Amino acid sequence: MDPLHAPWRIDYILAPKSPAQPGQASLFTAIAESSDDIANLVICRGRHCYALLNAYPYNGGHVMVVPYQQVPDWDGLADDALLELLTLTRRVQAAIRSVMRPDGFNVGVNLGKVAGAGIVEHLHLHIVPRWTGDTNFMPVIGATSVVPEALRVTAAKLRAALQAA
Repeated sequence: MDPLHAPWRIDYILAPKSPAQPGQASLFTAIAESSDDIANLVICRGRHCYALLNAYPYNGGHVMVVPYQQVPDWDGLADDALLELLTLTRRVQAAIRSVMRPDGFNVGVNLGKVAGAGIVEHLHLHIVPRWTGDTNFMPVIGATSVVPEALRVTAAKLRAALQAA
């Protein structure tokens, strides 16, 4: 058996996981306030929302669209931010389609810890490109996914596609 290497995962595995405290800024808020889009894998910024490549992806090209406003669910989001969340999702999906040519997508939101939200305090939408046969023995038996391209390379390609659109 050949070993597979995913060195970016160790940072997540070893990082301390403390529960969010009421009033504490989320990771997404910190990224929103940062100007280092390259390091944070931010691929596009809008007026109310931004999109970033997931640093710990389920699949290659896994992007999240995040409102700047830190709210736990849809109810706290103003209509113009909600509209931009969806229109930016559509733009990112088109960019992924042109750059990566997936066969389909999983697009969704996990609201609450029991629903699978990793950052419960900050609403975000997942866009996961899918290819025929991408669910093989690796994620099913080995609990491992294979991301075929470096995250910064994918981010740069998507950033360029979004700027060109």
